[in-house]
Amino acid sequence: MLLTITTTHQPATDLGYLLHKNPARLQTLDIAYGQAHVFYPEATAERCTAALLLDIDPIGLVRNHRGPAGEGFALEQYVNDRPYVASSFLSTALAKAFNTALNGTCKDRPNLPELLLPLETTVAALPAASAEQLHRLFAPLGYAIATEAHPLDPTRPEWGNSRYFTLRLHHPALRLRDLLSHLYVLIPVLDRGDKHYWINREEAEKLLRRGADWLPRHPEREFITRRYLRFAEFVNPTLERLLAVDAEASDNDELRAELLTEPERASAAEPAVDTQQPATPSQNLHDLRLDRVAEEIRRLGAKRVLDLGCGEGKLLRRLLKNPAVEHVLGLDVSWRELERARQRLHLAEMAPRQRDRLTLTQGSLLYHDPRLAGYDAAAVVEVIEHLDESRLAAFEQVVFARARPGAVLVTTPNADYNQRYDSLAAGEFRHSDHRFEWTRAQFAAWATGVAQQHGYRVRLEPLGPEYAEVGAPSQLAVFEL
Repeated sequence: MLLTITTTHQPATDLGYLLHKNPARLQTLDIAYGQAHVFYPEATAERCTAALLLDIDPIGLVRNHRGPAGEGFALEQYVNDRPYVASSFLSTALAKAFNTALNGTCKDRPNLPELLLPLETTVAALPAASAEQLHRLFAPLGYAIATEAHPLDPTRPEWGNSRYFTLRLHHPALRLRDLLSHLYVLIPVLDRGDKHYWINREEAEKLLRRGADWLPRHPEREFITRRYLRFAEFVNPTLERLLAVDAEASDNDELRAELLTEPERASAAEPAVDTQQPATPSQNLHDLRLDRVAEEIRRLGAKRVLDLGCGEGKLLRRLLKNPAVEHVLGLDVSWRELERARQRLHLAEMAPRQRDRLTLTQGSLLYHDPRLAGYDAAAVVEVIEHLDESRLAAFEQVVFARARPGAVLVTTPNADYNQRYDSLAAGEFRHSDHRFEWTRAQFAAWATGVAQQHGYRVRLEPLGPEYAEVGAPSQLAVFEL
């Protein structure tokens, strides 16, 4: 197994300080299943490359019971790719050889670990289902990616390619410890579930620690977590913690991005259109959505209300202030978010009569849930864009066909408006977890289709300051039976 890391930062030999390995000599580390060698194929002021070569003893793997069981194929213990293909063995060796760099410390140059470096890395060979899988894992982290597929047999081109690739990554400005943490986590993810060591709770904590800066917002976080930890008893609690971190960061990011004062900084020559719910300069879009939905529920006279995707309970708090609402059910897929809602609503301290008005429960909007039946209204605030478009049909069946509340209020961002956010590049979504963002026309087409199919009537309205060409930052559909 071979891993190389190259930088053209000058002086490039700073890489030696970061890795805590002298470019002038070969260094060898003994490991339980072989040896790891660190050396520098090139080390000049202009360009420096560090290499980690892992030499695994295949017989030692069997002798120490670290190889495959071999029950289905007697020779599998001796004839397999484990000594040669990047896997959890390489990840462990990387942590041992470059532990100082992975932890972001440098005794001789304490400021160096924070430096953003141009970095290139090559891993050969790496197992993957496809080149696209490698792109899905590494592209969200900012890498330019090149892959080279290896044929099953170079002398038999008709046999096609194997499942092994040489992976080359390039990042123009990245801390070395971030690169190492990405490799440390993602190389075992590409393994075939044959981790060479026992997976336990400590592994979950290790994943959270090594992925703290990037995993919560990675679009493939669920795939990564499941492949890294394998067992549901560790996967599910870890995903909950990752979702909680992402949700907290997302609230802050989205509120900053959507402050209603931002459009006011645009050209004053563009006239704004009056809205039904004008915002004060200090009011943000998230609060405006919640206030508008709560007011509409009040207008509808709903007594039993669903808050689907209730999160930490901001809408629940508003609904409980409405004396006409007799009962509210808050549902969320995240147990951690429900715990936050309990804390922020001070559920344990509520008077019994007030407490009886509220139910918090965990559940998914993609599966039929009989608990959702019999309600006057349902609020779905900034939720649908977090679902894959291919799964919206399941959501529609759960809410409109099976639960069938008297009214359904759905809000979602207006993609037409995104051009007004200077921080968003063309085609970029407001939130890393959004699976789509609809224009006004797309939202109207979806809402009209849902209403016709399920016997509702629907009206649409903008949320936030409305501009002639792009509309308002958010949009609301009110479905009524």
